[in-house]
Amino acid sequence: MEKDEIQIGGRKLTADFKKLAEQANGSVMLRYGDTVVLATVTMSDEDKKDELGYFPLMVFYEEKFYAAGKIGGSRYTRREGKPSDRATLISRMIDRTIRPLFPDNLKREVEVIVTCLSWDEENDPAVLGGLASSIALSISDIPWNGPVSMVRIGKDEDEFILNPTYEEREEGDVDAVFSGFFDGDDYIINMVESFYDEASDEEVLKTAEIAKKATKKLEKFQNELTEKFGKDKIDLEKEKETDDEIKNSIDSLKDKIEKAIYKDQKDLDKIKEDIKEKFEDEEEKEAIDYFDELKKDIVRKNILKNNKRPDGRKGDEIRQLETEVKLLPRTHGSGLFSRGKTRSLSIITLGPPGDKKLFDNMEAEGKKRFMHHYNFPPYSVGETWPLRGPKRREIGHGMLGEKAIRSVLPDIDDFPYTIRSVSEIMSSNGSTSQAAITSTSLALMDAGVPIKAPVTGISIGMVSDGDDYRLLTDIQGLEDHAGDMDFKVAGTRKGVNAIQMDVKVLGITIEIMKEALEKGKKSRNVILDKMEEALEGPREDLSPYAPRILTMKIDQDKIREVIGPGGKVINEIIDETEVSIDIEDSGDIFITSEDKQSAEKAYEWIKNIVREPEKGEMFKGKVKKIMNFGCFVEIMPGTEGLVHISELADGHVKKVEDVVKVGDLIPVKVLKVTNDGKIDLSLIKAKKEIKKRRDGKNK
Repeated sequence: MEKDEIQIGGRKLTADFKKLAEQANGSVMLRYGDTVVLATVTMSDEDKKDELGYFPLMVFYEEKFYAAGKIGGSRYTRREGKPSDRATLISRMIDRTIRPLFPDNLKREVEVIVTCLSWDEENDPAVLGGLASSIALSISDIPWNGPVSMVRIGKDEDEFILNPTYEEREEGDVDAVFSGFFDGDDYIINMVESFYDEASDEEVLKTAEIAKKATKKLEKFQNELTEKFGKDKIDLEKEKETDDEIKNSIDSLKDKIEKAIYKDQKDLDKIKEDIKEKFEDEEEKEAIDYFDELKKDIVRKNILKNNKRPDGRKGDEIRQLETEVKLLPRTHGSGLFSRGKTRSLSIITLGPPGDKKLFDNMEAEGKKRFMHHYNFPPYSVGETWPLRGPKRREIGHGMLGEKAIRSVLPDIDDFPYTIRSVSEIMSSNGSTSQAAITSTSLALMDAGVPIKAPVTGISIGMVSDGDDYRLLTDIQGLEDHAGDMDFKVAGTRKGVNAIQMDVKVLGITIEIMKEALEKGKKSRNVILDKMEEALEGPREDLSPYAPRILTMKIDQDKIREVIGPGGKVINEIIDETEVSIDIEDSGDIFITSEDKQSAEKAYEWIKNIVREPEKGEMFKGKVKKIMNFGCFVEIMPGTEGLVHISELADGHVKKVEDVVKVGDLIPVKVLKVTNDGKIDLSLIKAKKEIKKRRDGKNK
């Protein structure tokens, strides 16, 4: 047989090795429910690492519209275009899971492609793709230190769910993805992408424990598959030793390098330039690589042995904090957050419900009312490169912030605005994604968005030698480069909203994760205290430049009356009042304008269209049509009633035109409203009512 299966999360997981992509180094088709993904792994024959300076791993997750029975793409292409944000995020998640497990001396290009072939609207192809990637690598001849298992944890009230369906994820307040493996009896976590709703540390650790249990079963399954279907791994050449002359030359600068690390980055740059001038061509690259390794080694050893950080801080000390709001006079809200040399400026724009972002990918289509966009311009690190749209990292950091903040936003019924946040990284020296979350919280409060609580985040780093480790709060650039972990945790005073973890070593234990969560909580409270100095809470009023939204709800069967034939009525209201109007199928109407009086005028206009006239009410209406038995009078926009010829004047009326003409404005009184909506009006009784009121005033 070319397949095998197990039960996991109450459903069957099937791995099929039929020869579909037989020219790849490894492939597997993985099925869970009726969701099917194909993972292929391919390796080039040429070494590229020395040429490129990094391990050339490429990971692509491809969502195909046919998998969901859709014809996607634009009207003119009807085929998949560039990857959606969701596909990009899944690619990043798989990359972060498998990358740390490749051997350091693998220098060839490796490409992992995961294609969703079938989607059943219940089972998640993202986690399935991560697992399929691990299986394909494990059975291939590509050197790799797997397997690794990816699982998703949800929550239904007080009960946690392994691999929840989309409906369960939507209804729950936990969506946690863990990747890990076992080292003996120890569960090692090597990637986390998790979102909560102000969860306690204990709840977060509970999700890790559930992931641990599922990983045990999945790892056993993968090992059995590798035993049955795996190929022998290719032999790798040993890494070339650095030339002794180069090594001795750089080693002689060790004291100078160490002094520069703890003094000034510019001194380090000068040493590096001197090394470049001394060596040429291949020797230059070899010398710079050794210089970088020596620099990392100095930083790591000083942290581990002497508890000494490059900038002299203690292990749990945060850099200098600065907060400021209302920097930009015409934006709806702005906030600046600085942590050392890391600075993020966030800007909030409020728009009507019609400004929601439309999305249409393989798994879903719909609208988003909150968007958080993260920009990392070249000047933030003092470099130059072309501006060509957001990269994977920018999309990933933007979504991390979006999900961290989303749970504190007000309900749409209370605050019907579309909200866009843009975080511009002004200066980068570590943990810009968490700075962006913080500056966005400040900007939201500055804009007057009634968030439930401010959100901030911190990055916890780690240096480990295998036997010992130290955790570092608020890692800066050099520590991130030399360290082994980037554990980003964001939340409120109450609890955790988001965690994203990457490692360069194999991973961390649950005990280390617990310690990182504790340090994260302590740091969040320090930063939140500083945020309160700039703004204690959301402003009571919106910016004068923000639009005002009036809301109303009408019966669904009245929607067509507001819209009118061919949109005639609603377009007339919009043209006359210069507002924007959004009408939902539910009957909710949102009227948006920067001018309050215009919004109120449109509100009353619509109110008059949909309200039912009552017996005895008086109106001033326009004669729209004359018949031989009476005339029809428009008493409200789109609402007409009949004045029978007998109700036009006292005495006999021979012709309707003897009393009124089309276009006349006349007073009318409602005599009756029938069950089928017909309205009987009277001109006679209206005139008598007016006379009576006038006489009463004269008295």
